Amino acid sequence: MKYNFDTLTEIVIKLRHPETGCPWDNAQTSKSLVPNFIEELYECVEAIDNEKHQDLAEELGDLLLHVCLQINIAKESNYFTENDVFMTIIQKLIRRHPHIFANESAETAGEVKKNWEMIKMEEKKQRKSILEGIPKAMSSLIVAQRTQEKAAATGFDWKDDKPVFNKLEEETQELQNAISNEDSNNIEEEIGDLLFTLVNLSRKLGFDADTALRKSNDKFTQRFKKLEQYYKEHGMSLQTSTLEEMDSVWDIIKLKQNME
Repeated sequence: MKYNFDTLTEIVIKLRHPETGCPWDNAQTSKSLVPNFIEELYECVEAIDNEKHQDLAEELGDLLLHVCLQINIAKESNYFTENDVFMTIIQKLIRRHPHIFANESAETAGEVKKNWEMIKMEEKKQRKSILEGIPKAMSSLIVAQRTQEKAAATGFDWKDDKPVFNKLEEETQELQNAISNEDSNNIEEEIGDLLFTLVNLSRKLGFDADTALRKSNDKFTQRFKKLEQYYKEHGMSLQTSTLEEMDSVWDIIKLKQNME
């Protein structure tokens, strides 16, 4: 058997056959597949983060299956074909890399990104702003970073990270003032501004804010599980323990992890 996109397409067509196909596959629509599509994407991300290469090969296959299913469903309704999909991305890559396929120049990754956004804006002439086109269903951290990156492509950006630190102090003080005034609406707004500034700092330092937070989530989860394990091994209860006692164990766990 050949293992390529054509073979996968043939299998999907067989699964989607109205008479002899799989009942589950036949029941799916472009919209019904979205939750699974997103789940498979995040499983790919997790495999990448954990550097599990064999797992990534499997997860990429699952993701590719969803791409194939979406194309097949679209073909059934005569919306588009796989050729349209490949044509669109190939033409886009050529258009947006004039420093490779034309006589323009771009010496740094930053210049390439800026040119990409400008070319994209020219292509999407119906858009009134360079900030349009960012999917709002994404993580708010990703939306914030993409918004800042697009704005930066126009030159609306600080040259280095020093002003961002100043802005961070300003937003922190504004949040403290809102808390002191017990203004719940303003507190929420200032928390948002503070988070937006932290994303900006992450971006200026060359890091992806969403990835950084996911790593912190994982670190906290691992340490808390070890905290639970410690209490279980010593016949103790978290529910009856004081915060000071838990903090003491937490510091021990943190020290051991840092030494590993």
